[in-house]
Amino acid sequence: MSWRIANECAERRFGSAARKQIIMFLADKASDDGSGIWCSKGTIQRHTELSESTVKRTIIDFLREGILIETGRRHCKNGYTVIYRIVLERVASMETTAEPDIMTGFTVDPVQPDPGAGSTVTGVRGSRWTPNHPKTIHKPPTRRREASAEVEDPESEKILAAYPEDRIRDRRTSLCLIAAAVKAGVKPDDLLEAVKIYAEEGEGYTRRKVCFSDNWFKMRRWEKGLAQIWADREKAREAEAKGRASLAEWIHERHPLCRHITNRQIEDLIASKLVTPEQVRAAGLRA
Repeated sequence: MSWRIANECAERRFGSAARKQIIMFLADKASDDGSGIWCSKGTIQRHTELSESTVKRTIIDFLREGILIETGRRHCKNGYTVIYRIVLERVASMETTAEPDIMTGFTVDPVQPDPGAGSTVTGVRGSRWTPNHPKTIHKPPTRRREASAEVEDPESEKILAAYPEDRIRDRRTSLCLIAAAVKAGVKPDDLLEAVKIYAEEGEGYTRRKVCFSDNWFKMRRWEKGLAQIWADREKAREAEAKGRASLAEWIHERHPLCRHITNRQIEDLIASKLVTPEQVRAAGLRA
């Protein structure tokens, strides 16, 4: 049980009472880093008294939103139980439950900014500050003050700048989600390329069909772009390997087309150990 994780989750909004109840139950089972949670969906359902479908749907939503991640499996009598970890960076980026600052206006008997002078009979002055003096009040951060503080991360700013400008919403949350994705292992250049791909795809769309940036990063919709990037790279690697194999075959067979092979390609083939310097010279080329 971790009071740290439980307090962190208790101070965030999760969108519904059922979601809050489930995440608090999971936080109660977590270690201080959010890891080591293993309890079946049936156990969660029995303890929270929610329906089984609600528990399953909520766990799936938490995984999709990046609030939870699977870290392994633990054998049990019914097969195995999935081991989860609560992603603290993702939870920290969620909306807080702190009350906003509300100006109530002037009161009938307002608090004076300076303390009283103390007793005039004894000549002893009062304390320097009254207990309720503004300078002695330490208010917790509110959404308004947190939003005013810009996230100073040039890398995240660069990635967000590639998103369709008229669909950028809640910059601070968007930047925090970008930073969390990079911290989780996504390369900044790949994430930037995924954002550019989405921007190009939605260039001809109406404004209504393009997702707001905070929701787009929250739902990890950049994963589709990453999959495309990795697939393109794999195709490029396969094409490059196929091209090398063809050049090596020409050299082995001393094909007349060998004269079109450049010195740089020869060096690459020798470094890849597809041909030897002797084979290159035998084909009439300089190794």
